[in-house]
Amino acid sequence: MIGALNHLAIAVPDLKAAVQIFRAGFGANISQPCPKPEHGVTVVFVELDNTKIELLEPLGEDSPIQKFLDRNPGGGIHHFCLEVDNVKDAITQVKSNGLRVLGESEPKIGAHGKPVIFLHPKDCLGALIEFEEK
Repeated sequence: MIGALNHLAIAVPDLKAAVQIFRAGFGANISQPCPKPEHGVTVVFVELDNTKIELLEPLGEDSPIQKFLDRNPGGGIHHFCLEVDNVKDAITQVKSNGLRVLGESEPKIGAHGKPVIFLHPKDCLGALIEFEEK
């Protein structure tokens, strides 16, 4: 069911400072910041040969990323994203195996413009896992 690692997401309190670490410190290729108000974040992608690192900065106090940063003020790994052929089929399969999908079990459109869902971390070894349709 699962395919490649699409990205690893890091919540950051200061997007410009985080970009500087990857750009100046590592010489990484980085996308332009993209506000995603529907998700409460501004996103940039650090492009790697085989995957991406997604840097997430909260947009407002109600952002789920702000809540994460309230608990982890310096930032940290927020989630990882795995590709699936079909998100709705993946929902059916994980639910039949007793895993919970966050939200209303309906996919949302993610930062790449594709359907995504998140699995409950308590069912996934403490990790927040995102599925993104290929």
